[in-house]
Order: sequence, then structure tokens, then C-alpha cells
Amino acid sequence: MTITYRKLWILLNSKRMKKKDLCTLAGISHASVAKLVKNENITMDILVKICTALECDISDIAELIDTHTIEGT
Repeated sequence: MTITYRKLWILLNSKRMKKKDLCTLAGISHASVAKLVKNENITMDILVKICTALECDISDIAELIDTHTIEGT
């Protein structure tokens, strides 16, 4: 299993927000956003800040996907 933040980018797009807007609103660094773009690990504190800023639940910004399904194995 791996995590993807694809839902976050869809949510930002629907709110007409840019990544820099997210940084400002949530009080997170550009480095954290860069990790999100790459679907890398980040702390729960960052995810909580994002959810608080966007008034959403974690399931609205992230999801677990089965890597075996993606790879077709």
C-alpha cells in the first residue's frame, strides 16, 4: 500500500487555490508541499494543519492505494 495526495490537488483546484495559497493558509513550508507533490511521507501534524485550514477530513485529501493494483501484479 502507498499513499497518494491526488485528492488534495483536486480539492485545491475546486477551491481555486494554488500550492502557495495552501502554504500560507495552513502555515506549512514549501518543502512540505513538495513532499506532498511527490507522495512522500509527511507528519500527521502537517496533515492536521491542512485539514484544519481547508475545513476537511483527512480522507478528503489523501487515500491509500494498493501498489499491486497499479503495477498490474
